[in-house]
Amino acid sequence: MAIIYLVRHAESAHNVSKDVNHRDPPLTAAGQTQASSLASTFPNPESVTTIVSSPLRRTLQTTLAAFGRLIETGTARLVLDPDLQERSDLPCDTGSAVETLRAEFPTLDFSAVGGDEWFAKTGKYTADDEAVAARAAAVREKLFGIVNERDGNVVVVTHGVFMKFLAEDDDIDLPKAGWRAYTAVKGNVGGVKLVAFESD
Repeated sequence: MAIIYLVRHAESAHNVSKDVNHRDPPLTAAGQTQASSLASTFPNPESVTTIVSSPLRRTLQTTLAAFGRLIETGTARLVLDPDLQERSDLPCDTGSAVETLRAEFPTLDFSAVGGDEWFAKTGKYTADDEAVAARAAAVREKLFGIVNERDGNVVVVTHGVFMKFLAEDDDIDLPKAGWRAYTAVKGNVGGVKLVAFESD
């Protein structure tokens, strides 16, 4: 049974400054250390064959610091999914232009992110509960497809508030660079649920 690990990004500049007007802030030095530490403390990294990340700067930096070796060696593929972006439409939760990200992260493939409408916070990216819940449901469906099409476990690098919608758990509050394990199951009335994974 494949495991889906939900990972919260490491500490970013706005987490410390509380400046929500800082657009798409990067990790702090402490955040880089947190993410790098995750590379050595994450359980069974060799079992991970897919990493799915939000395209915001702090999640990309967390992904590369924690799981870059898996990506570089081809052990795991990286998928950038704008549906994983944070819930709010504050500047700190608004992404950067694709060309800006390509310049900063030249080894990454941004083709799945699309154009710059991905951070416009309109349409399916609107910052209201109904739209965010629908986006989270779409991500769960995609994750179910991944675990049924590919061998291995999946890492999802995302944001603290969006994770509540993704896990359908208002109480989840992982520490920066923290993670929790789940499995994906089809519900009796349709839709995919993430169920907390309990190891033997």
